[in-house]
Amino acid sequence: MRDVAQAAGVSVSAVSVVLNKKEGARIGADARVRIHDAIARLGYRPNAMAKDLVTGQSRFIGLVADAIASTPFAGQIIHGAQDEAWKHGFVLLVANTEGNQDAEHEAIAMLLEHKVRGVLYSTWYHREVEVPEGLDESDCVLVNCYAAADLPAVVPDEIAGGRDATQLLIDQGHRRIGFINTTTPSPAHDGRLRGYREALAAAGIDLDPALVVEARPEQEGGYDAAALLLDQGVTGIFCHNDRVAMGLYDGLRDRGLKVPGDISVVGFDNQEVIAAHLRPPLSTVALPHYELGVAGVRVLLGLDAPASDGRVLVGCPPVERASIARPAVVPAGDPG
Repeated sequence: MRDVAQAAGVSVSAVSVVLNKKEGARIGADARVRIHDAIARLGYRPNAMAKDLVTGQSRFIGLVADAIASTPFAGQIIHGAQDEAWKHGFVLLVANTEGNQDAEHEAIAMLLEHKVRGVLYSTWYHREVEVPEGLDESDCVLVNCYAAADLPAVVPDEIAGGRDATQLLIDQGHRRIGFINTTTPSPAHDGRLRGYREALAAAGIDLDPALVVEARPEQEGGYDAAALLLDQGVTGIFCHNDRVAMGLYDGLRDRGLKVPGDISVVGFDNQEVIAAHLRPPLSTVALPHYELGVAGVRVLLGLDAPASDGRVLVGCPPVERASIARPAVVPAGDPG
């Protein structure tokens, strides 16, 4: 600042006033122009570390993740958080710990040493977590996860997503709609099942427990579930995720059935490497990873507020492709 002051013909304190944009300071317009010209000419940059020590905060936001940087679709959380942070003048510092607790504690300690504005703590799938030590020393928002601790959490709206997935089939006239759920206890298991039930109830369709089966949340699980639901006379099937739907496609094909001519199929997640490239392309519901990252930063910066339960629910938009059609045979008495 001394070099800038000398080049501009002003005092060091005048340079400090202009750099820190202090309101009410009596610095003439001509002096301000000379200061800015000197800054540009000399290539002056403020000492950010020194400024952070004075203010107690930096222009960094931390993001600690268990694996999302190495999972293609969940990596959108980082992308969304990074874009939103940059929009408000912050830079995102990302630590991908791969579930290693020692690395996680080290990363959190390092972020706190850099006096970050706050920390986003994220997981690659929606679940309950135990909040790591140290996060209580900074503002923190949980992203794609939640905890018993009193921390705001930004999570996907699993219930509405399950409701919308089922509604895609109802809108095409399906009444015998199966649901392949996961065997794994999770918010997705409970929320998507509840959404399925709510959509059926709203359409005046009685819930048949025989149409809900549980399977491993992978391709083999969908393949094995095909026979169980075909025995129940379903015309449409909602799958817990796109991998299950991919296995269901194989199971239907091996039985000589076509999608959607014989059976309509809806997935969940919108994993582009699966959903968009199946034949026919899979109708599904997208997990809003990018939007979760955006919402996490906005809550951290106080731009958006969570609900009374501390949650921010982010919608899961339906993605319609070619795997749904009207049922080949509409049961007698049903609208068709």
